[in-house]
Amino acid sequence: MGFTRAELESFRDAEIEDLIGPDCRLLFVGINPGLWTAATGAHFARPGNRFYPALLRAGIIERAIDPSSGMSDADTQHLIGRGVGITNLAVRATARADELTSEELATGGIRVRNIVRATKPVVVAFAGITAYRTAFGDKKAKAGRQDRDFEGAKLWIVPNPSGLNAHETVDTLAAKYRSAASEAGIL
Repeated sequence: MGFTRAELESFRDAEIEDLIGPDCRLLFVGINPGLWTAATGAHFARPGNRFYPALLRAGIIERAIDPSSGMSDADTQHLIGRGVGITNLAVRATARADELTSEELATGGIRVRNIVRATKPVVVAFAGITAYRTAFGDKKAKAGRQDRDFEGAKLWIVPNPSGLNAHETVDTLAAKYRSAASEAGIL
């Protein structure tokens, strides 16, 4: 499935549902939905996004998932069954995360706090250090495990899997995601 630029643009500012099951142990928090994600209703759906390949390489999921045409019920259930959840800091879809305002990220931070309080994951992993710093006003946050919790969950900041984050590879993403998943008790 492919989309024209005009088709993708028609999804600007759309929102998609969180993917969080009742036994979420590891909650990934993306920055915001991209246009392809909004078009398909599937998180990290843009072809070439390394999120699901990194989850597979890390052993977090047990089979390949390709959401580029949308997320199948079986794929959704596989993620939920593995204890993996996905949400975003900002809810509106944009072509690039740098289109978001600081205020949107800060408001999203409040939203994520509420989600974490309600769902009680063991680990919350923010995928994007700059967005995390902006959302929570924590200019000194470093990548990796944080020395404080986040609404009762262990707090990790992991790399964003977007192709724009070119210095990360599927292997380096997998290693960092694996550490957070291990602490969540998934591995």
